[in-house]
Amino acid sequence: MNDKISCIITDDEPFARKGLQGYVEKIGFFDLKGVCEDALQLSDMLQKESADLLFLDIQMPHITGVEFLRAIRNPPKVIFTTAYPQYAIDGFELDVMDYLLKPIPYERFLKAAWKARDYFALREQPINSAPYIFVKANGKLEKIAFADILFVEAMENYVAFYLVGKKIVAHATIKSLLEKLPSKQFIQTHKSYIVAIDKVGTIEGNILHIGDYKVPMSKYLREEVLVQIVK
Repeated sequence: MNDKISCIITDDEPFARKGLQGYVEKIGFFDLKGVCEDALQLSDMLQKESADLLFLDIQMPHITGVEFLRAIRNPPKVIFTTAYPQYAIDGFELDVMDYLLKPIPYERFLKAAWKARDYFALREQPINSAPYIFVKANGKLEKIAFADILFVEAMENYVAFYLVGKKIVAHATIKSLLEKLPSKQFIQTHKSYIVAIDKVGTIEGNILHIGDYKVPMSKYLREEVLVQIVK
């Protein structure tokens, strides 16, 4: 990704605006274009200033963040910032990038920032990127198509690929795979698991059902995972 991600903060609470501005200004790949007090100011700003990403509060006077997002045509990508978890379903329906609950820890904000970076970087990649990877298994290189992957499980210095119809144990790490697997198709649900988003059939508590398999979700990653899967 060559250019910075231009963004606008909108929140009716001065303390929240100041906190988010401080967070954004610490991220080198963000370019803060403006700070708004409500959706009406944001609407005016977007007529003068383009933005890639909005940090948008939900509960605001005049027009809520949800109402604003439903009304605008071709909106930028959005990360909701709110103290009200009951609006998560609205976020799923509106295809928001992330959903941050106040008070927002910097670590959680940083995860959302990295997700935004990965999204815009992936969008710039050539469309004909190879839909597979090669992994070292049983002394040879095995070709694994992304479409065949159900999930991946870490096993110390190895990982097990659970595929449609078979399983392959390869010499790799979860961290290295996260750099190779497309982030729009795969998400880490636990320190030891990566799942194919479109292969999840049922979500039950902190368990993802993928065919006959049950894959855990970490409580620290659950919110982010649900945003990616349910949308």
